[in-house]
Amino acid sequence: MQFDLEPLPFEKDALAPYIGAKTVEIHYEKHHGGYISKLDAALDDEETRAQSLTDIMLNSDGTVFNLAAQVWNHNFYWQSLTPEAQTLDDEMLSTLLNDSFGGLETFNKQFAETAAGQFGSGWAWLVFDPDEQRLNITSTSDADNPLLDGQIPLLTLDVWEHAYYLDYKNDRASYIDGFLSGHINWSFAQQNLTTATKRAPL
Repeated sequence: MQFDLEPLPFEKDALAPYIGAKTVEIHYEKHHGGYISKLDAALDDEETRAQSLTDIMLNSDGTVFNLAAQVWNHNFYWQSLTPEAQTLDDEMLSTLLNDSFGGLETFNKQFAETAAGQFGSGWAWLVFDPDEQRLNITSTSDADNPLLDGQIPLLTLDVWEHAYYLDYKNDRASYIDGFLSGHINWSFAQQNLTTATKRAPL
């Protein structure tokens, strides 16, 4: 299987002024696209190449893991963003947010603290814990992904500097606040939660 760069779910300038078109272009074409090219070159085992991206990520290590995970994480990141603010109107997701964090305001505060507190390069995640049947907020370093710890990602925010530096310089907090205040794709989170739970009673 040859892995191709997935199309963006919006135009490159659609997130402006939150994230400018130049940032999206460099991030998507150079960073994300670079991981795709390097992953394709690194997969010289036909058995591995035949696997899904998720399976390659979960069953590899070293360079192949890092490349596959970065492709997976970036695919997920673009889907986690939306150009226009969305209302959280899904009953199951709203109930879980309330039960897990005490409401949206507390979720925003905890997510911002986790994203800002991630030392160096990495990711901030909203995940579903299938064992505890609740939501958690976590961060991972470099290319790591919560799936490796049995957590189901619902949303992510890329906090590598290349995701925000052209627009915010070293002000990561403003980049995080912009995501929380109007660019979370709650529909995407809802879809991922539905898949994770299969609408089973919680």
